[in-house]
Amino acid sequence: MTKQIHRHVLNLGAGVQSTTVYLMYVASEIQPAIECAVFADTGEEPETIYRHLDWLRSLNGPPIVTVSTGKLGDDLQRGRNSTGQRFASIPAYTAAREGHKIGIVRRQCTREYKIEPIERYIRAELLGMARGQRVPNGITVFQSYGISMDEAGRSIRIRDRLADRHWLTPVFPLLDRQMTRGDCYQWLQRFGVPHEVQKSACVFCPFKSNAEWRRMRDTDPESWARAVEIDNALRVPGNVVNRNLDQKLYVHVSCVPLEKAVLGPDDDPRQYYLGLNWTAECAGMCGV
Repeated sequence: MTKQIHRHVLNLGAGVQSTTVYLMYVASEIQPAIECAVFADTGEEPETIYRHLDWLRSLNGPPIVTVSTGKLGDDLQRGRNSTGQRFASIPAYTAAREGHKIGIVRRQCTREYKIEPIERYIRAELLGMARGQRVPNGITVFQSYGISMDEAGRSIRIRDRLADRHWLTPVFPLLDRQMTRGDCYQWLQRFGVPHEVQKSACVFCPFKSNAEWRRMRDTDPESWARAVEIDNALRVPGNVVNRNLDQKLYVHVSCVPLEKAVLGPDDDPRQYYLGLNWTAECAGMCGV
């Protein structure tokens, strides 16, 4: 009979929902306990996220492990990806003429800079598997995700992605408790988090709403400057990131340079706090 071995980890994005799940583990509200939480660092989070991670570590809860394959923005500018072979595209908007959106390019960044580094850590460090070695039958890693009720569709995409990995089982504690993102804000307040927990995402991620861009521009000039830098780099003639494209690339949906974009009010004022612009877009790793 095959011996059954169960391991438990949390995918920690360090945003509202995954922070709630992590602190629920700290408070022993979720059982069984996790062995660790894994944060995949693209090197492009706002400084508030890194300070928040430091605060989480100060609680002396389950260990928080940081994994990284490089700084995404630098790789984009150099025209390479995390393996040094080809560029990793971000979901930038395309336009033949400035201000006239045509579409959006394929996203590779989530897989290469979030999903794959975490899975490599689990296989190599947690399970002791060599590269290419098959995980033996009987070993199951339960991966917790901070996916809330208002983003339930993301859990379906995660389940589909993991369907061919017999050893990985996703767990969604917030869905089990029927908690929304708003519920998470209230839970964090009751827990006593001494600062506002913000959304975790690269500073230049195109999936930001106008409310998020405005907030960055007005309160975080360092992140805003980095976002403008990467946005401009997408359109440098001959850059690998835009090679063979007839259209120009932009991080703002209006397809104008970010520093010139009109960041008027969003149609839904709840977008910043409830993260509504992420529910149909993100693959389940960013923004939580």
